[in-house]
Amino acid sequence: MPAERRSHPVTLADVARRAGVSQSTASRVLNGSERTVGGELAQRVLAAADELRYSANVQAQAVARGTTTNLALLVSDIATDYFSSMTAAVMSAAELAGLRVTIAITERRLEREIELVRDLRGQHARAIVLAESGTRSREGVERLQDELEGYEAAGGKVVVVSRTTMPFDFVDLDNFGGARRLAVALTRLGYKRFHVLGGDEGLVTTRERIEGFRDGLAERGLELPDSAITFSDFSWEGAFGAVGALDDAVLSNTQALFALNDEMALGAIAGLRNRGMRVPDDIALAGFDDIRTLRNVVPGLTTVRVPTAQVGRAVVELIAGGAQSPTTVPATVVIRESTPRLN
Repeated sequence: MPAERRSHPVTLADVARRAGVSQSTASRVLNGSERTVGGELAQRVLAAADELRYSANVQAQAVARGTTTNLALLVSDIATDYFSSMTAAVMSAAELAGLRVTIAITERRLEREIELVRDLRGQHARAIVLAESGTRSREGVERLQDELEGYEAAGGKVVVVSRTTMPFDFVDLDNFGGARRLAVALTRLGYKRFHVLGGDEGLVTTRERIEGFRDGLAERGLELPDSAITFSDFSWEGAFGAVGALDDAVLSNTQALFALNDEMALGAIAGLRNRGMRVPDDIALAGFDDIRTLRNVVPGLTTVRVPTAQVGRAVVELIAGGAQSPTTVPATVVIRESTPRLN
């Protein structure tokens, strides 16, 4: 039977009337109630819903149940390879768990984060995942934490990707350990004089990767003075500008640059090229993350691999209650042509 023309949306009551059952019976069939409905009645309800082209009101279900199957992923920027890979990993794992993902871009703005959390609380989202690298003041952290605690008190779940000072479950990307192992690996290749291209000083990621690198050098009897760190924006453009501003004496005395992420490493390559220097002929270079773009980079970039697929699974397991926080995802050093062994 063709669907009826209607001037208003089809409701659950319309389906129940067409199937000749009560509205509560139709609801149990269509909304997945634990109370099962007999086969013949269920088939009548499903047939009626199909004929009327009924679509469930997800928002109404959320109010009734107190939550939805919606997972809200908050990221600072979807344009970078790292965050796009992270997003894809979370979406893939969420789909297998029966969760629907919505994505919001925060642009590293605190007010935007707080606004989004308030909206999601009203929408009864099941979980909020913070997967971003925003810089926040102490006051900013406290304000965001208050909003997130209110969201959890209302029945939601918060998961943070990367270590956090806030009292929520998080997936630890092992920034410290990965950077430490990279430092040890580079010294074993013969490198002794380093310069670090650091991201924004206020980022937890920046601090952990610098501290890890310093710890690895100390293990090998080497130091990384503050003068050997140049801070900039955590981006291609930031590293490009930072390399362009380095003194010739600093570059000539540096055997290897360590950029705190691969986007910065690619910016550093361009910046060095602009100064007439080549990697690795004139200076060695290493990054962090092992983004997909590196497949097309020549020479191959030494980096620290963060397995985003594993990160996505860990996030969803924390939401579903199948893992304990913190969940640590190991970071693995990958040596490539950009850091050849020194004679």
